[in-house]
Amino acid sequence: MTDTPDTGSTDTASDTEDTPTTEDALPREYPRQWSADVLASDGGVVHIRPIMPADADLLVEFHNGLSERTRYMRYFGPTPTLPPREVVRMTTVDYRNRVALLAFLGDRVIAMGLYEGLAADGKPTSAEVAFVVADDHQGRGLGPILLEHLAGAAAENGFTRFEAEVLSENPNMVAVFRDAGYQISRAFDGSTVHVEFLIDPTEALTAVRNARERASEARSIANLLRPSSVAVIGASADPKKVGNVLLANVLAAGFTGPVFPVNGSAVASEPDDAQPRRGPGRPPRTAPPSVRGIRSYSTVRDIPDPVDLAVIAVPAARIDQVLDDCLAKGVRTLVVVSAGFGEKGEAGLENEKRLAEQVRAHGMRLVGPNALGVVNNHPDIALNASLAPRIPGAGRVGFFCQSGALGIAILDTAAHRRLGLSTFVSAGNRADVSGNDVLQYWDTDDDTDVVLLYLESFGNPRKFGRIARRVASKKPIVAIKSGSGAMSPVHAQRTGPVRDDRVAQMVLEQAGVIQVETIAELFDSATVLAYQPLPDGPRTAILGNSSVIASLAANTARSSGLEVVSIVDLGPAVTHDALSAAVAEAMNDDAIDAVIVVFVPPVAVDSSDYALGLLEATRPADGGDVPTKPVVTTFLAVEGVPPGLSRTGPDGLPVRGSIPSYPTPERAASALAQAWRYSRWRSRPAAAPAPIPDSRPEDARSFVREAMADGPRSLTPREGSYVLGHFGIEVVPFRDVRTMHEASAAARELGFPVVVKSTSPAWVGRVDREGARLDLSDATAVITAFNELQTLTGDSSLQVQRMAPKGVGMYLRVSDSPSFGPLMSFGLSGRLFEALGDRSFRSIPLTEHDARELVDEPSVRTLLAEDHTDPDALVELLQRVSALIDDVPEIRELTLDPILASPDGISVLGSHIDVGPVPTLADTGPRRLG
Repeated sequence: MTDTPDTGSTDTASDTEDTPTTEDALPREYPRQWSADVLASDGGVVHIRPIMPADADLLVEFHNGLSERTRYMRYFGPTPTLPPREVVRMTTVDYRNRVALLAFLGDRVIAMGLYEGLAADGKPTSAEVAFVVADDHQGRGLGPILLEHLAGAAAENGFTRFEAEVLSENPNMVAVFRDAGYQISRAFDGSTVHVEFLIDPTEALTAVRNARERASEARSIANLLRPSSVAVIGASADPKKVGNVLLANVLAAGFTGPVFPVNGSAVASEPDDAQPRRGPGRPPRTAPPSVRGIRSYSTVRDIPDPVDLAVIAVPAARIDQVLDDCLAKGVRTLVVVSAGFGEKGEAGLENEKRLAEQVRAHGMRLVGPNALGVVNNHPDIALNASLAPRIPGAGRVGFFCQSGALGIAILDTAAHRRLGLSTFVSAGNRADVSGNDVLQYWDTDDDTDVVLLYLESFGNPRKFGRIARRVASKKPIVAIKSGSGAMSPVHAQRTGPVRDDRVAQMVLEQAGVIQVETIAELFDSATVLAYQPLPDGPRTAILGNSSVIASLAANTARSSGLEVVSIVDLGPAVTHDALSAAVAEAMNDDAIDAVIVVFVPPVAVDSSDYALGLLEATRPADGGDVPTKPVVTTFLAVEGVPPGLSRTGPDGLPVRGSIPSYPTPERAASALAQAWRYSRWRSRPAAAPAPIPDSRPEDARSFVREAMADGPRSLTPREGSYVLGHFGIEVVPFRDVRTMHEASAAARELGFPVVVKSTSPAWVGRVDREGARLDLSDATAVITAFNELQTLTGDSSLQVQRMAPKGVGMYLRVSDSPSFGPLMSFGLSGRLFEALGDRSFRSIPLTEHDARELVDEPSVRTLLAEDHTDPDALVELLQRVSALIDDVPEIRELTLDPILASPDGISVLGSHIDVGPVPTLADTGPRRLG
């Protein structure tokens, strides 16, 4: 690509003798918000930030390191060196019309991208874009990443289009634009190709961004869970030391790659047979130092072979030196089990942030600190890089949690129940790798069928909802969430705990996540999902040898949403043949979707025949192992997957088709009901947030950004109405008035009948206060109402509004939740309903199905039906509000109250909008690590 044209800038570069590689000594207008850690396509971390004058030496060094061909493709000529004037021009930018971004690995620039506004009458809307990537980093997807971030910066500055000049012999550069999802237009003039495209976000662009994000994050976790070699730093021969436990666990699991103990205090010793071999005058030979019989090293730098994963168990005070060694060695991923960071207070949190920044700056990923570790049970890997004394056998369930102590208990419980795990990650303080990253990996992992999460907080809630919804569409996610007291105060302050269980329940349900309250329930659900098929419907048959136990199962099943179609009591003395026949009959009955078998004989019997008969009765007619409908049982009150009810793989571990058993009928029925609710959610037609055809998001964004030029503020009612109008949301016409003459004139202009009302918070929505006068049919009534209300409320300004059709009053509010991001609440209008908690919640953006669920809440549905109101208009309104918040994230809070729903349609009577900066964790804009 050609360079951007010279603007004639007379600025000079600053002194670069001590070139900073961080953002200290920044220009006053420096846009810090554009700095980001991003993942390349190979899963490595790259830091992107805007250029500054002090980067001149780094830029020259970067240019000098480019190959002759790369420089030719970039500058259309040999350009062996950058002229000083060009260096000044490229490093001295205004961050508006001219923007340049640098990509770093450590303190080395590995890529650069820039745009410059093209001359136009008035404010330019088109900019020329160019970027170049170091030869040894080409193919890592850095071009598309720079393009995303440049487009984001350009959009902030009001640009709508990028243009570029590309050599005809450089088709890969044109492919970067096309493959990013842009609709490009091309013009050829022989030697070059002129490319143009709009940069506004589109559905295609978002889909490409999300797909690349998923691939890179999954790759980064694959680097963690599928290493070729492991170094245990802090390995010790003392069995009381954590480093000894880590090394022992790695070795005991049979890791398939080389393992390197690192012990800084290791001392070489003389081998036992050295003395007889010593010749006269020769010094004694010494054996290399070792830990648990394996050659050890003083530092990870001394290891002669590559190291993919370093598991670190040294005191927090020594982490810096260990990190320097890992960075020099080129380690790809770190697991830090050491404590003494964010959980210890502000000082520890600062050290933790610094650790994460240093790790990312050098392209690595970090699990921890204060982590339990990671496990991968795949036989080709066999990795147990954790402190857990017992891990389950191989299976198809992935598990993520934060707490190390809880992780040990969870792994032990899974092993006890014979629930096999594919992989396990305990993220500790979650300074870098989070549940979102691991979900991306499990989404693409063919060895994982079920995902288990223990959630203490949501690092990037909007992103979590997006990822969870996609993963849950093909793999069940079961989550147990802790309350706000589950984390240290410092960690809770940083990440935002899940404080409102009711909101959490609704938002997770919206994403298809199965929610449970206890670890026992977590494994109850996981077991049926891991080994049995999903039910096609709620129709459930209960059969067995105890009418009392069957009745308990039936009661729980009905209360949990299952439909009990039959209860068959086979009697306490049922034979194994009779039990098997009854189960087979139920399995072949098309009117039955699921089966609960209760079997707790009153006297001791040989259970093996009963188990074999039950297992064979569930075998499908085609001779396969997985039944066509789910079966759960209370077989001898055993918990988990009993050996007699297991179909086993080559390794002797349970596989799909095994029948889970529960100690009580209530737990069996509850687990089956969870499976049915998930199956019902998954069978819904796939839907994405509907586009709003008559919306004008660009105009709305521009207006909001101009409105908040001096900082966050509340829009006036007229400004708010103007913004809403860009998304087809019309507020019933109104006028703000301060005198009775203005009120009278406004009423005539709007047309009678009208309303005169107070808009102050003390009077809106209060049925116990008469803050409005309705159905005013002439000027005299308006003047009288104005004088009365002004005296009553003390408001200097009132509002005159055209009278809307009477209807059911609704309330809608969108606000930014620290736990879930943009959150919509909806319900009946009025302080009474708010006090009673009559609100339903969904996270933004809404699909049509999400909107219908909000409108279909019992209290709303009942009143709408009584008034013969069509709910479709409300559904459309909710979707329009969702699109507005999604497209204009600077809207921090929006309230529509009241909304009158009547047979004549929807009338929005009042609105309030607050605008401000977009939170950094919002799942909008270019890709970045949270």
